[in-house]
Amino acid sequence: MFKKFVFVATAVVLASAGASAQEQVLNLYSARHYSTDEALYTNFTKATGIKINRVDADDAGILARLKAEGAASPADVILLVDASRLWKGEIDGLFQPVKSKVLDAAIPAQFSAKRAADGGVAWFGFSTRARVIVYDKVKVKREDVDTYEKLADPVNKGKLCIRSGSHPYNLSLFGATVEHLGPAKTEAWLQGLVNNMARPPKGGDTDQIKGVASGECGIGVTNTYYLARMMRSSNPEERAVAEKVGVVFPNQASWGTHINIAGGAMARHAKNPANAVKFLEYLASPEAQNYFANGNNEWPTANGVTVENAALKAMSGGTFRSETIPISAVGMNQVKVQQMLDRVGFK
Repeated sequence: MFKKFVFVATAVVLASAGASAQEQVLNLYSARHYSTDEALYTNFTKATGIKINRVDADDAGILARLKAEGAASPADVILLVDASRLWKGEIDGLFQPVKSKVLDAAIPAQFSAKRAADGGVAWFGFSTRARVIVYDKVKVKREDVDTYEKLADPVNKGKLCIRSGSHPYNLSLFGATVEHLGPAKTEAWLQGLVNNMARPPKGGDTDQIKGVASGECGIGVTNTYYLARMMRSSNPEERAVAEKVGVVFPNQASWGTHINIAGGAMARHAKNPANAVKFLEYLASPEAQNYFANGNNEWPTANGVTVENAALKAMSGGTFRSETIPISAVGMNQVKVQQMLDRVGFK
């Protein structure tokens, strides 16, 4: 079950009607809760004169709100941090396909929704993050955790720390695993994860890293940007935590490491569609893409943008093999995965 959602609006009420005829506005519903994104919004307003009014929530809360508001929704742009939720918004008809030569040229096809017959694209991915394994460099052998499958191996019994199985980051990983292993083997694998847990699932990805560093766990699962954030922290204690753990990009010899996509779409009932397209195009610009890379430690998706983030380079060796799997398949597997989680007792 998903938690209750709390929506926080900016001081300005989200309604185009509240703006003067001369004022240009963009009403943004965002699941990106990263303080470094503030520079993105400020610079967009400086460059265009378009004022951003923002509502913050998580992916599920935003989609639920869009459904509840219907045609009365003031939302112009939606930013989500999970590819399967982007897919869900698309199939639920919550997005308005965008036709933009700028976006088509900048964002590779594998990081966006399938192009419609009329050329419209329902959503675009602007950044990615890899789901990796961290481990105790003293007590755990790297070769024992170099694939996702090995997380369920008896050699790792009592060592695994992981957040809730129902969190979108894990649901997407597990949904992808169904495509690779099939339903029966995936359920057996999930049971193996439960059997190997050092403690019941709790906390966020940062807590899993800290658990490994403290000795509570031998291995953990995290998105890369959490680890990179600690590696680059101004707090010496956080840097010390990051230094204590090893990191593995799993399945480099097979299907590749699972990545998730954060992206954006124009809301179906956008009241400021031209401004929405401008903002989405801005997010594909080198300036914005570098904020994703250097501000929030994500890999940019736009063509021609290189990563200069030292932490990302250090943990990945500069490059890694990533999984290539249809986003629609991952999304469609999620109900099936949740049922598996219930059966194996993965909270």
